[in-house]
Amino acid sequence: MYAEVIVDIAHSNVDKIYEYSCGEDVKAGSRVKVPFGGRVVDGFIVGLSETSAYPPEKIKPLSYVYEEPPALVEECFSLMNELSARYRVPKAVCLRLFVPAEMRAGRVHEVYKKLVRLSGAEISVSKSAKKQAEFLAYLSDEGEAEYTLCCEKFGRGAVNAVVEKGGAELVKVKINRTPLAFEGREPPKQLTPAQLDALASIENSDKTVQLIHGVTGSGKTEIYLNVISRALEQGKTAIFLVPEISLTPQMFSQLKRRFGEKAAILHSGLSAGERFDEWWRLRTGEARIAIGARSAIFSPLENIGAIIIDEEHDSSYFSESAPRYSTIEVAEMRARRNGCKLILGSATPSVETYSRAVSGEYNLITLTQRINGRPLPHITIADMRREVRRGNNSAFSAALREELKDTLESGNQAIIFLNRRGYSHTVICQDCGYALKCEHCDVPLAYHSEEKCLKCHYCGARYRLPSACPECGGLHLRYGGTGTQRVVAELRELFPAARILRMDNDTTSGKEGHYKILKQFGEKKADILVGTQMIAKGHDFPSVTLVGILDADMSLHFSDYRAGERTFQLITQVSGRSGRAGEAGKVVLQTYSPDNYILRFAVNYDYIGFFKNEIALRKATQFPPFSLICRVMVTAEDDAPALEALKGVYFGAEDLRTANPQEFIFLNKMHSPIKKIQGRVRYQVLMRLQSARLLPQIYDLAVRCSNSSALVYVEENPVNLS
Repeated sequence: MYAEVIVDIAHSNVDKIYEYSCGEDVKAGSRVKVPFGGRVVDGFIVGLSETSAYPPEKIKPLSYVYEEPPALVEECFSLMNELSARYRVPKAVCLRLFVPAEMRAGRVHEVYKKLVRLSGAEISVSKSAKKQAEFLAYLSDEGEAEYTLCCEKFGRGAVNAVVEKGGAELVKVKINRTPLAFEGREPPKQLTPAQLDALASIENSDKTVQLIHGVTGSGKTEIYLNVISRALEQGKTAIFLVPEISLTPQMFSQLKRRFGEKAAILHSGLSAGERFDEWWRLRTGEARIAIGARSAIFSPLENIGAIIIDEEHDSSYFSESAPRYSTIEVAEMRARRNGCKLILGSATPSVETYSRAVSGEYNLITLTQRINGRPLPHITIADMRREVRRGNNSAFSAALREELKDTLESGNQAIIFLNRRGYSHTVICQDCGYALKCEHCDVPLAYHSEEKCLKCHYCGARYRLPSACPECGGLHLRYGGTGTQRVVAELRELFPAARILRMDNDTTSGKEGHYKILKQFGEKKADILVGTQMIAKGHDFPSVTLVGILDADMSLHFSDYRAGERTFQLITQVSGRSGRAGEAGKVVLQTYSPDNYILRFAVNYDYIGFFKNEIALRKATQFPPFSLICRVMVTAEDDAPALEALKGVYFGAEDLRTANPQEFIFLNKMHSPIKKIQGRVRYQVLMRLQSARLLPQIYDLAVRCSNSSALVYVEENPVNLS
């Protein structure tokens, strides 16, 4: 028997199948060690054959076969080939997506504990062996106990003697390092007529992709749970994706209450051991529902009956490392292979997704009302230009301060949203205008008051706050902009008695950081939650009756064709956190651009109006979905290799345009808006194409221009153009 192996080396020179001899019991999908180029490396068996085109004496045997069952399910092989061809990356890179990194590196394994268990056999114990008798009596009451505990209590000799006589037996039991344990089960909720109609529409649709466009609080989650329940009843499995790690515990809690141990959680915030154990429960069939962030789409499940992507509009569903895949695209690949439905859900679908739905490519399901007819929160616009003219230079308008006061006095909770962490966004010299920048990245540093330091939010570097400007030596340094730390500081001055929590990347970096903060807030151990966009979606806090949105128009000014769309989504999503229970919710939206049409649509929760306006604009300007933006990024440690690679990419693209002029709307080479990140200079070739027809050739061009000094990669409709 011969094993067809892909070695776990991410290089195009070895991106092919190698043959090794093996035994009859070896299975496809197994991880193996193989001799390769004078060393032993890891690999994956992707096929088996009884014959080989090579002479038997030239074929080396496998060095080692890892776990049972095989790590990879059969579906992985076809997905590997499709992803490799689609994104022009070695097959090994694709296979790595399916196996936890710690597992591939051999840093994590199953953990067992040794138990001693009563056998039921009659044995004789002499009167002098008191410890043996005591141990037997203890075991008769308990049935089983940990071996080490019994040895401590009764002595190793006594325990081993009872085992040797046959009165007890030693057993090895696997320990599951469960990340979050929830007690209690919850029966399914009574569905509303709108939810029942949505389920019927999903079941009766002949389309693979279903889009549920439902306002915040309309009961999308309960529809998802019913879809999963029906898949399980049919003996199938399910994948449930959420955009943020912060959303995972809350959703996991709901799944646990409904489905018990059938649910497993996967995301990067787990410890290596927890992630391994949860992944292994899915692979062995002990768990049948995978829930997690983007990477959970590669869960080792077979016979998938439903794939759900909540908040489908979120940019975190696009991978920023090779392969730079779209999670929705991969989900659609898996859905078609398994013959199941892919369900996308959002109160603010992406323009591209909604366009596909209204065109009939996807099945569109609309939920226009909140559960039990609860109204959407009323949004008040606070014009910050007037506040400044009145002498108010704080982060809070008079309207928001008053609403916060009323909310706290009534015993309810408030959320303050600002998409900027730190104390101050920039530190600027008033003498020369220089903004303090990171040495490794071409971005301004943010001041963090609690740590009394400057931080780069791109590479994480920290700097001591200088006493003088490094550019001119001036002593007049000014803090510009407002961050979450500064907002918290102002709130404590305004409301000294208020209990305040802050949720951003700084406060959630530890293990279960998101969960601990959300749990505190959910248990009403805090009155105000201040946070960035990680608090903007998915969370359900019944006592929240007020949401304050600071600098609502900040994202409008980004040089990105999606700026208006993202602003509308953020405002709508964060507003939806208010008034989800009995009391009506309120929102105060602070802006310096109160007349902007995007804000007006958002204030009225008018997604359809926004979409019609936005799609007309995109059609007139030929932006996606009426074109495809393709960015080829070139990064290197020095300018010389970067410029050499850039030249190759640009002239190659020019050749493509000459041969296919009808496909090109725009082509140019330029510095990336952020010229340097983590010590690497960045250049880009930006193209706007009529279709995806030339994408394979552009990917091949990027591969040809990459070398040991310069990294070249392709981004399709990049989530940001920085």
